[in-house]
Amino acid sequence: MSAPVYKKITLIGTSRQSIEGAVQNAIATAGKTLRHLSWFEINQVRGHIADGKIDSYQVEVAIGFSLEGNEEAVHIMTAL
Repeated sequence: MSAPVYKKITLIGTSRQSIEGAVQNAIATAGKTLRHLSWFEINQVRGHIADGKIDSYQVEVAIGFSLEGNEEAVHIMTAL
């Protein structure tokens, strides 16, 4: 059995509602073109202010996914 090998990408998710919404947006968008998404980490949170109020949230998210050929490792990680 081979050990998993991951690639990590960084995205900026945005949302007008919440920080969690911004993270969900980044993950959902990544999931449209990438397979085997395994984990995420939040690197930075910031927002946009308009008229003295929070207008939107911006979250820098690193998303890890296993590379092709490591499908066995993905099944092991999801079982944990």
